Amino acid sequence: MEGKDGEASRRGGFALAYDGLGHLGGLILAVMAGAVFLQVIARYLGWTGIDGLEEVPRYLFVWLIMIGAASAMQRGEHTVLDYFINLMGPRLRAATVILTTLAGIGLFVWLIRLSFILVPNAQMQTSAGLDLPLGYVFAAIPVGAVLIILPMLGTLRRALGDLWPKRS
Repeated sequence: MEGKDGEASRRGGFALAYDGLGHLGGLILAVMAGAVFLQVIARYLGWTGIDGLEEVPRYLFVWLIMIGAASAMQRGEHTVLDYFINLMGPRLRAATVILTTLAGIGLFVWLIRLSFILVPNAQMQTSAGLDLPLGYVFAAIPVGAVLIILPMLGTLRRALGDLWPKRS
């Protein structure tokens, strides 16, 4: 009996990379929880806190959302209202998946396009506590958008195959 590692390696390097993203998201969540915990303990003890530590969870949250969304997209675990889709026939279902996937890809391409203005402008600003250029925070948007689009392209390819199945 193969474990999860055998299943992931059978799916290929693409799946392994996205499984790694899921683990990276878990690590980011742990760092965020640790930073909040340290701040709470410091304030409980009457200390003023550690400069910039309250910014860590705030800025990592953006990365957590984008990385987690990409990992969930690759696994097909994104929120989907499949009740109505399951009522459809195979070709109508495929057409609906194609339409919604194209709309999603369009949204993320638009976010990437906006990032060409947002990220360089944010790089000129720094955070108050950490003195971190905010471009590093805002870079999560285009990076996450690309990571989300990649599995969506696979979904689109499969749906197109379902729409026009090969005759044997």
